[in-house]
Amino acid sequence: MGKKLYVGNLSANMSDSDLQQLFSSHGIVISAKVIIDRDTNQSRGFGFVEMADDGEALAAIAALDSKDHDGKVLNVNEAKSKNKTTPAGLVPMAGVANAPW
Repeated sequence: MGKKLYVGNLSANMSDSDLQQLFSSHGIVISAKVIIDRDTNQSRGFGFVEMADDGEALAAIAALDSKDHDGKVLNVNEAKSKNKTTPAGLVPMAGVANAPW
């Protein structure tokens, strides 16, 4: 089963295909996506890469995390799942089924 990786501190000119090419030397890349700001249409400086194999993903992390690429030091780690959590400082109320969080 594949593993999704978070890639942070990307240069502003990094494209999806550039990101895929960067990781493809470490294994099979299922998908690579640089996140774009919808208002400015500029890169938000991070993206996600899905690798076909967990071992290849770990190899990519070991090879690329904290490494310089295009003048920026990359931050590469396993992506965290999207869990809906309660906003900081708020306590869920008992019996409230449709709370905004």
